[in-house]
Amino acid sequence: MRIRVQHATTYDYQSPAEGVVQVLRMTPSDHEGQRTALWRVDVDVNGVLRERRDAFGNASQIFFADQPVTSLTVRVTGEAQVRDTSGVVAGAREPFPLAVFLRTTPLTEPDPAVRAFAAESQGGDTLARLHDLMGRLNATMAFDTEATAVGTSGLEAFARRRGVCQDYAHIFIAAARCLGIPARYVSGHLARTESHAQDAAHAWAEAFVPDLGWVAFDAANGVCADESYLRVAVGLDYLDAAPMRGARRGGGAERLSVTVHAREAVVQRQD
Repeated sequence: MRIRVQHATTYDYQSPAEGVVQVLRMTPSDHEGQRTALWRVDVDVNGVLRERRDAFGNASQIFFADQPVTSLTVRVTGEAQVRDTSGVVAGAREPFPLAVFLRTTPLTEPDPAVRAFAAESQGGDTLARLHDLMGRLNATMAFDTEATAVGTSGLEAFARRRGVCQDYAHIFIAAARCLGIPARYVSGHLARTESHAQDAAHAWAEAFVPDLGWVAFDAANGVCADESYLRVAVGLDYLDAAPMRGARRGGGAERLSVTVHAREAVVQRQD
């Protein structure tokens, strides 16, 4: 599938904010399952945009504003070709050994309830246990955009049995690590057939399966990633793979608005 993405993030500040710096992880990297065809990132205020690779191998950019700003918008437009690999991710940059992805973080720290949930996983091999974990998590949780916030941990969301894709990913990662399975967070886009307009980018998890490698599990939808999923960034949790994270001096209260359109691109041929 050829996926077209239009993504806009706007920060409005109560008063002029100085020294604004934003780290952007909005550009996908190529691997055997996806190839970027066209991609552009634009910021609507004057400044410097520097490209780099972060520690996880993600394509990232650092934006430094030249002057105080009261509003800042980052717009992303692009297209990428994605094929169905049954969730298997091969050929991606892998700067870290697997053991790194067994580390817990504040957002993926398990509690006794999460550990017990992980221990109930059925199946004779790693892949079967992960599918069982994903299926039970999907059945246990209710998708609720009002139940959690960006800083909510996986164990908090699991206790409420409610959350969004970020929460499902954090819980799945925490449980997989309890089973001794390396797991990581993925941010990206899902080209939905029912609605192109979305309030945020999508999130899912990847877990390492012997003889297969990294496999993508979307517990929020109860499926492994297919050609509808455009993978952008990975990390130990949301904070490592967030589309935008930044710092500033002053500015008072801020208001954040995000719009995302991810859909199958229209392909025109001339005979």
